[in-house]
Amino acid sequence: MANLVYKRVTTDQQSTARQNLVLHEAGIDDPVVFEEDAGTSSRLHPLQRPKFGELLTYARPGDTVHISEMFRLVRGTQHILDVLDVLHRDRLALRIHDGAFSAMDLTARHLRTGELLSTVKFMVQTLAAAGELQRDLQRELTYDGLRAAEAKGNKGGRRPAIPSDKTDAVRTAYLEGRSIAALAREHGVSRGAIRTAVADLMPEHTTASHEDAPAPELPVTLDMPGKVADFLRTTELEPAERAALDHGVTVRRGQGYTLRISAVPAVHRGLLARCQSLDGAHDLPVVPAQRKARREYENRVSALGAAGP
Repeated sequence: MANLVYKRVTTDQQSTARQNLVLHEAGIDDPVVFEEDAGTSSRLHPLQRPKFGELLTYARPGDTVHISEMFRLVRGTQHILDVLDVLHRDRLALRIHDGAFSAMDLTARHLRTGELLSTVKFMVQTLAAAGELQRDLQRELTYDGLRAAEAKGNKGGRRPAIPSDKTDAVRTAYLEGRSIAALAREHGVSRGAIRTAVADLMPEHTTASHEDAPAPELPVTLDMPGKVADFLRTTELEPAERAALDHGVTVRRGQGYTLRISAVPAVHRGLLARCQSLDGAHDLPVVPAQRKARREYENRVSALGAAGP
């Protein structure tokens, strides 16, 4: 069983030194490390972060995900529950090595229902709410401090790393082809400071607000009739569709079964389209039981779309 380590920092001015220390002291055997690019936004849903996505793709049932503290991975209560659902679906363990969550088995499930234990869910929600309260209080205190400083005639915030009288020279040099690294060395500042000074000149600059970006689709769990699942296993699928099918959980129902699949709505719709022939398309013979199963699945996928925004 593999030990998968996930690390992330909020800005390119931070390092993973503290995380490295905590994880080193944990004595993890043969870790496979997945580290997000510096500055990956904490507002981005963890299931949409590139490196965490790679970790989930790499993982196999029985593997353990290690993080130094919970808020390296998530920020809000719903994010935590979403991640725990995916880890349970993929049969992965989660080990947190520091902070309030380190003494808890967050993947504990009810033996009969398979659902997250109510006591675990309560503790997750309580501790996450406490963390959010702490951050809100810090913001309020910072705001009050800035207001007090402004009343005394002081301007709050960090001073610019590039003096205002040198900003034009930096921008001109950048347009003439000087690299960000070279300009940072020349002026004795960080690369981030140079990027800030020339942000609107960079090719990837966009005027679109990050907050205006559409919210990412989150995984939704649907039960697929066994006859549909049996057909799709012999069908050519996209990688995301195949992964969703392979990670499905079998639920026995009498002499048959359903496959409980957690995936984003687009994947569910793709799987539904792949089994169109069970409804009599392409002049293929119709098997009533298969057609009925497909229509049951279609109703569930359609209801998913109706429940959306």
